[in-house]
Amino acid sequence: MVKHQPLQVYEKQLFVSFVTGIYGCRWKRYQRSQEDSSRWECTWFIILCSSFLLVLFWAYFWLVAQNDFNEFNWSVYNRSGAWSDETIPILAPTTVGFSYITFLMILALFHISLGQQLNLYWVHKIGVLATLFTTISGVVSVDDIWGDEWDILLVSLQSTAPFLHIGALATVTAISWLVAGYVVRRDRSNFQVTVLVIYFIILLAVYLAPLTFSCPCIMDRHTLRPRPDIIGRRGAPMLAPENTIVSFNRALQNGASSLEADVTISVDGVPFLMRDRTLRRTTDVGKVFPARQFEDASLFNWTEIHSLNAGQWFLKSDPYWTVETLTARDRLRIGNQTVCSLVDMLRLAARANGSALLDIRRPPPEHPRHRSWFMDTLWAVQKAGISPKRVRTVTWTPDTDRGRVRGLPQSANEKLSLEEIRQRGITSLTLHYSKASHTDIQEYLAHNVSVTMSAVNAPWLYSVLWCSGVSSVSSDAPQVLRKVPYPIWLMSRSAYRFIWLTSDLVSIALVIGIFCFQNYHMIRWKMSGMQHYNPEQIVLSAVANRTDRDLKVMKEKLIFSELNNGLSSTEDISLFPENGYAIYSHGGLGD
Repeated sequence: MVKHQPLQVYEKQLFVSFVTGIYGCRWKRYQRSQEDSSRWECTWFIILCSSFLLVLFWAYFWLVAQNDFNEFNWSVYNRSGAWSDETIPILAPTTVGFSYITFLMILALFHISLGQQLNLYWVHKIGVLATLFTTISGVVSVDDIWGDEWDILLVSLQSTAPFLHIGALATVTAISWLVAGYVVRRDRSNFQVTVLVIYFIILLAVYLAPLTFSCPCIMDRHTLRPRPDIIGRRGAPMLAPENTIVSFNRALQNGASSLEADVTISVDGVPFLMRDRTLRRTTDVGKVFPARQFEDASLFNWTEIHSLNAGQWFLKSDPYWTVETLTARDRLRIGNQTVCSLVDMLRLAARANGSALLDIRRPPPEHPRHRSWFMDTLWAVQKAGISPKRVRTVTWTPDTDRGRVRGLPQSANEKLSLEEIRQRGITSLTLHYSKASHTDIQEYLAHNVSVTMSAVNAPWLYSVLWCSGVSSVSSDAPQVLRKVPYPIWLMSRSAYRFIWLTSDLVSIALVIGIFCFQNYHMIRWKMSGMQHYNPEQIVLSAVANRTDRDLKVMKEKLIFSELNNGLSSTEDISLFPENGYAIYSHGGLGD
């Protein structure tokens, strides 16, 4: 009698070894398991998912916050007293952490799709916790130092929401494969029903999300207003030292139609341009007047101020990583810059047939020009020979002092009602881009109130404000905005509605197809009443079974199916419990 015993043949599973090896350091076949993951490992998977979502939020924040990196560095400088690019120590670990957590997340999802038991390696657990706590500390620190910047997230959604919606739709559609595999192919439980309900709630929310979108660039092309004028905010501070003649010249060369400057009044009544309260950051006052470097800039006289160098700091600190692009001639010219007076800046604007926006800081009470600062400003305008109608002032003073600046158009730097605007005689508003919504801008424009948005440096933000209808923007980067001849994207409402509904319908079809495919054999068995099993059916369903217990049940069904199909009396079946293999003995073949 000849006995035939099937041999167990192992196929190479390089991809599975790669996934389980990197994720859980399980490189060998015997180290892997298809049993259910333990609650402890499921908890670590939840921690990994939470870390991924937090790091994704953190990375998106810094992606859109590039528009305000200069403001962040200035905020840190006001706290620490030292100027440097503080975004580099944040962006580098954020990039590394996001890449690391995303890679682990992909490996975990592959584990689930392949039916492998989750077992995160202890080194990765430390890495996940380190990334999580580092990101949390970063969020807390930014909220303390730069809390107002969170508003940019809502503003950015006016530009990115339609594209984020497509990405979210693709993600939840792909996850349906995992949900179907987990819910459909196992015995029903309350937890599985909960997972299914939560998934469909999220899916429905993603489908209906566009109903909440407010995107100015979803509009008819013929209603698009003219391109907003660009105001050089402190000139072109990325190309030359801020508030210097070279910087203002660069702004005009790069398409700026107006110039914006911060005005301070010296102790002898000369208006000059300085953003900070002290001269430490942008001049060599620490070298020339070391004992007075912490004094208010307005307590110096013009002779002292004009003797300071206002360009060397830019070449040494390279705040925007642009110094290496300068020619030797440009570096020499920048290195010899001095503090610019208001008269010189206005004369430059007049020669370029441009206008000026002045942000005037009132001197402190102990200053000798505390009450005559407005007369000093008017004197500078008259001396520069520029028309007063081309000079707008933004003053940080009470309303009682606004009317004292006669002959100059008044602009407010705060959001006001239309009634307040009429009462104060204000002709325009200069607001931070986050302080006025699309609806507010439309209301102001309908009542002939000009709106200028400040701190606009990114093309996407410029495009959003262009679609909103603003008349001008104030920018630190006119050289960037000049390369935006048209909004980055513009779409009619009917076109977007078609894309939205089509993508939702495609997603619905895919989700239904995935659930049906995952449940195909079970549906067929239910339709046939599951009256009998045969070996082929059991083999086809083997992939669906996850645990060792299920595999044993499958083998028993295979054996009894062979018995029911009628083996000859000369055939023997032996089952070895220790290894789970069946041995078939065929008699009558010869001794």
